[in-house]
Amino acid sequence: MGDNLESRREHFLQHLKEVRQVSPHTLRAYGRDLLDLCEDLGREQNPADVTSVRLRLHLGKLATAGLTPPSLSRHISAIRSFFRWLEEKGHIPSSPAGILRSPRRRRRLPRFLEEDEVNALLASPQDKEAEGFRNRAILEVLYSTGCRVSELVALREKDLDLETGGCLLQGKGRKERRGMLGKPAQDSLAAYLRNKSLRSLCRDTLFLNRRGTPLSARSVRRILHKCLQQAGIHRECSPHTLRHSFATHLLRRGADLRTVQELLGHASLSSTQIYTHVSLQELQKLYHQAHPLAQSE
Repeated sequence: MGDNLESRREHFLQHLKEVRQVSPHTLRAYGRDLLDLCEDLGREQNPADVTSVRLRLHLGKLATAGLTPPSLSRHISAIRSFFRWLEEKGHIPSSPAGILRSPRRRRRLPRFLEEDEVNALLASPQDKEAEGFRNRAILEVLYSTGCRVSELVALREKDLDLETGGCLLQGKGRKERRGMLGKPAQDSLAAYLRNKSLRSLCRDTLFLNRRGTPLSARSVRRILHKCLQQAGIHRECSPHTLRHSFATHLLRRGADLRTVQELLGHASLSSTQIYTHVSLQELQKLYHQAHPLAQSE
């Protein structure tokens, strides 16, 4: 391959996949973002000739085209990582992307369900057929462990330890951590596994669809939507809402931030601190409702 942006982009993506072992989602996103850069600057452009001014002009075009701050931040992250890798490999003398800064954006507070709503949701799969056992187990695992939907669908039967109430979760960057399974989750999983065994289904992947093949993240979202309707919860929710609910309820009940960080699998404590704002809002609300001098005249 020649020494141009397009060939170096392909080598970089291969490095991300094989060496850094990033998630398929990150690989696709970085691939698209860097392809935009190559098409704007020219696929045959020599990486050593790219300047910080040229990168700023490229990002300015994206912003003018209406790219949202989160998407623009991801583009900048991809470009910085790409040129840092080029510098490390000796393809360029120094990275022109080091001065790029992501746009400041206000973090939205995560949506979560109240505890009574979670209880109603977990009780919604009432049928005793195969799908009922599976759906109840899915909801229980999502809320009990606070796992991501990608971690849920990747679970294998051998990752479970129902005797000790734990499971092995594979998070971002293939980092493993232990998830905690409460008694309701253990019971739901045991019932699901018994039913699954009777039907002689695959004993490797934990959650399967009607055809006996691994369940997809999209299917989990459909299952959750169906259960929300059955529970009478009529607002926008996703599997990640249960993850947010898990973290919020733990902090409300006295868990410390470091513990919640470890359970969520966050690499940085700053990612977990968003939940303290949720808890603080709740405390302020309760204070104004309960304190006799909190109400203004």
